[in-house]
Amino acid sequence: MAYTEKQTTSYGTRVGRSFKGILAGIILFIGGTVLLWWNEGRAVRTADMLEEAQKACVVMENPSKKEKSLEGELVCGTAMATTEDSLVDKDFGIGANAISLIREVEYFQWVESRHEETEDKLGGKEEKTITYTYDKKWVDSPISSAEFKESGHTNYALTTVEPEQQWAQNVTFGAYTLNESLIHSMSSTEPLELNLSDELMGQLEKNTLEAYERFNGQRAVLPTDSGYHYIHVSDNQLYVGLNAAAPQVGDVRVTFKKVMPAKVTVVSVVDDDTFKPFKASNGELFQKLVTGKKSIEEIFDGEKSVNTILTWLFRLLGTLLVIWGLKAMFAFIETILKVVPFLANIVGWGVGLVCTIVGVVWSLIVIAIAWLFYRPVLGITLLVIAGLLVWIFAFGGKNKIKELANKKKDEPAQA
Repeated sequence: MAYTEKQTTSYGTRVGRSFKGILAGIILFIGGTVLLWWNEGRAVRTADMLEEAQKACVVMENPSKKEKSLEGELVCGTAMATTEDSLVDKDFGIGANAISLIREVEYFQWVESRHEETEDKLGGKEEKTITYTYDKKWVDSPISSAEFKESGHTNYALTTVEPEQQWAQNVTFGAYTLNESLIHSMSSTEPLELNLSDELMGQLEKNTLEAYERFNGQRAVLPTDSGYHYIHVSDNQLYVGLNAAAPQVGDVRVTFKKVMPAKVTVVSVVDDDTFKPFKASNGELFQKLVTGKKSIEEIFDGEKSVNTILTWLFRLLGTLLVIWGLKAMFAFIETILKVVPFLANIVGWGVGLVCTIVGVVWSLIVIAIAWLFYRPVLGITLLVIAGLLVWIFAFGGKNKIKELANKKKDEPAQA
């Protein structure tokens, strides 16, 4: 199912918008530059912190026994993280002796998707074709269908349930207790089996039937057999709807999980009978909890890899923001020429290429200058690369390189 509409924008309006886009371009350009600068500082601070922490880290041989010699030390130890706390989901009357209880909720809804296609017309006008398509999907929250472009895709929910996660307050790690941050780092989940009371099941069924009647204006047609028709429990999932195998708009499914005691490795500073983050000389904080037994080297190698990945992701994002900013600032050139679409496309391609080259060069310069404060050798190398790019693309360096190459080819022949 799809709904299509067309919109036409005049040449004057397009030109006006393109000039307004200059401000947005400046914001993107500045934002990308700031992000690149900040990211290099963050990467270096994090790398220095990890090096310092790894050198300071010592092995906690036996977490089940307190050792005064470890007070204030950054340690790496492995033990069972356990708790005696009993967590209860008050809305559904279920619970467990667990580190955490998790309630996830999904709604079966109509989802509207939008796809645009634009076409330039002679004279500078733009014709935009917008296609709206509709599909039924499981989503995290109910979707209002009041703003849908096409009617006949009405959403409602047989019930609404809030997602929830609760944590144990007291989690032991051998002879120590974990702080809140370390507790919340535990993420290994398993299903929480449901055992709902007949009273609750009956109330849920009653509420669901009332919701069905309220939204559909008629009573639900139910099978003749006894039992619950709209409330189904299977393993760790509560399904609200007539048939879980054939979901209908309005159906809801609630999934319950738990985080159970597990063997974990902790890297943190011993603080009496608990832990606190390690504070490096540059002010950066660090502590880590991972599932299973890990060595100091494995922990820090993993953190260094994460830092490298984040650094390159932020570099890419910053560079793209700079390029998009430049393109937005100079988009008016292409827009002015839209009276002749094919000419505008040629100029637009050229402007885009120049903006991309300038954006990459600018990003390299920003990164290099930032690194000069921390890693002078690499910073100078990046500046040289950026200079070469400027020379090649802006000052005819490309032709000079070809001349040198041809000269070398002729030398053996002359010999």
